[in-house]
Amino acid sequence: MNPNPVNEARARQERFAHGMEVLTRVDGEAGRRVIDALADISPELGHQVAAWAFGEMYDRPGLGPRDRQLVTLGILTALGGCEPQLEVHVNAALNVGLGPQEIVEALLHSAVYCGMPKALNATLVAKKVFGERGLLPRPTEDR
Repeated sequence: MNPNPVNEARARQERFAHGMEVLTRVDGEAGRRVIDALADISPELGHQVAAWAFGEMYDRPGLGPRDRQLVTLGILTALGGCEPQLEVHVNAALNVGLGPQEIVEALLHSAVYCGMPKALNATLVAKKVFGERGLLPRPTEDR
């Protein structure tokens, strides 16, 4: 039995559309920008990020979005050199209900397992995101 190319194309498009819904819900506009940035160089990678990473893996029922973002922040911190992805996922963590202090605490905790330089880099990415979103604490003035 030969596969029907029309049905396969439709299923592929449905997986992508579902993945984009999840990606948009979690990462917001930053996620869409990642997919758009891949359109001219590797549209297939963009498709896989949306359809597989978000549509299939991220949307599994075993962990909630907050837990998935904590895991993602820890892994990206441990890998190092993932600051652009960390920026997207710090935003995503805020989008799914993690607060700035929870994010900072997770990044502090990562220093024990992946080292101070990686935790510092990740924390500075979080600081940038918090600043852009108006979530940095106001400095107190000593008088």
